[in-house]
Amino acid sequence: MKLVIAINAKTYYPYSYGSRLLRIARSLDQVAKEYDVRAILAPPNSEIKDVKEVVEKVEVFAQHVDPVEPGAHTGATLLEGIKDYINGSIINHSERQLKLSEIEFVVSKLKKYGLESLVCAPTPKTSAAVAVLEPEMVAMEPPELIGTGISVSKAKPETIVNTVNALKQVNYKGIILVGAGISHGDDVAKALELGAHGVLVASAVVKAEDPYSKIKEFVEAGIHVFDKR
Repeated sequence: MKLVIAINAKTYYPYSYGSRLLRIARSLDQVAKEYDVRAILAPPNSEIKDVKEVVEKVEVFAQHVDPVEPGAHTGATLLEGIKDYINGSIINHSERQLKLSEIEFVVSKLKKYGLESLVCAPTPKTSAAVAVLEPEMVAMEPPELIGTGISVSKAKPETIVNTVNALKQVNYKGIILVGAGISHGDDVAKALELGAHGVLVASAVVKAEDPYSKIKEFVEAGIHVFDKR
């Protein structure tokens, strides 16, 4: 298992689009090659194909797919429409929540096409609940800290410990990520010290003046802890 750095580009216009997003994608790809870490970028749907064309090591994930089959679903993000350009998808982000039955539907559908699931959960208890569905990754993110710049690893370190323990109790064998407010290298290091395998980040990288330096800061801090483990 490698250190995982997952970036959700969200829709921070203009940062998450066009040349600015491609700069982030290339920066992440460069760092992933330099440090041999697992790197994931989830761009807006309109940018998926362009990002896919400029990266080699970065895995491209959708930010969300709807729990629907092909048909009359106006405005829906249909997995079949993007499956050839992605490696997986984020599911149940706090900004795009689904019911447990819908999460199960999407996880199953992604598996059908050989794609991976990164399921978000707001608490240790819900993390354990979605882990039973056997996604490849579970990301615990307290929604009240998302976008605040106050990291979960500093403000609520006990939730990381409790999440790791809850996932062990359900015999989860996948990757454990944490997110919300991750802004500095020491936030990443602390998360890993508490048992996570990586982080899910957004604005700290997407809005950074120098995304390469910020990603490198996160990775170097994480590797320092990860290698010791």
